[in-house]
Amino acid sequence: MFTFTPGTVPLLVSFPHAGTEIPGAIAARMTPEALQRADVDWHLPQLYAFAHAMGASTIAARFARHVIDLNRPPEDTSLYPGQDVTGLLPLDTFRKQPLYRPGQAPDAAEVQERRAVYWQPYHDRLRAELERLRKEHGSVVLWDAHSIASRMPRFFDGKLPDLNLGSADGRACAPALQAAVEVEMAAQTQFTHISNGRFKGGHITRHYGQPSSGIHALQLEMCQSTYMDEAAPFGYRSDLAEKVQPLLRRMLNAALQAHAR
Repeated sequence: MFTFTPGTVPLLVSFPHAGTEIPGAIAARMTPEALQRADVDWHLPQLYAFAHAMGASTIAARFARHVIDLNRPPEDTSLYPGQDVTGLLPLDTFRKQPLYRPGQAPDAAEVQERRAVYWQPYHDRLRAELERLRKEHGSVVLWDAHSIASRMPRFFDGKLPDLNLGSADGRACAPALQAAVEVEMAAQTQFTHISNGRFKGGHITRHYGQPSSGIHALQLEMCQSTYMDEAAPFGYRSDLAEKVQPLLRRMLNAALQAHAR
């Protein structure tokens, strides 16, 4: 259900929306728009490949978020009440195109089945690794990595800032840790940035981020224009990625150093 690599430092980087696979039986019921997989957080494990050299643990989803959304609560409550959002098992794309052909949408029983088959194993592994790292190091940093098209009228007006840091309004990590990461964002001028703006952190950040228990969680939602082509076939752009990767590494290092104080 995922790719997992254990690390040696108290840092776990999670890629819950980087999966691209859709099982054949599900794909056969989907629309062409769904199968284009435009809503995937394309290429993020490749962008963050340097994390392995840092000694970080990584976990990356295998299956696309259309199969089930690993960053939504299992009970499917809204993360942003009153705002337009997609749920645990989405029925439309970010552009409001239907995911399923007429009469082919999953029923309640299938939702529960997918939650058990696809959602639970990812979270079991995530929890186990956080516990391992916390036991070994005393505390741990969880970095939940995401990306999205820079313009998505369904969710926000205009262009999204390049870097969107979320900590559930400061509840998911220690203030000093968030501040250390923000210092790195503010020290450069190439990429626009904001903290706890439109994206404050999804279920993973909010659920696992428990600073009082030694788990400090941050979500980074990036504009895909910083490292890839936003139009199909969604190609990775090494020329762009090489410009943002040093900043990402400094941000992760800052989180680790602040965690160690």
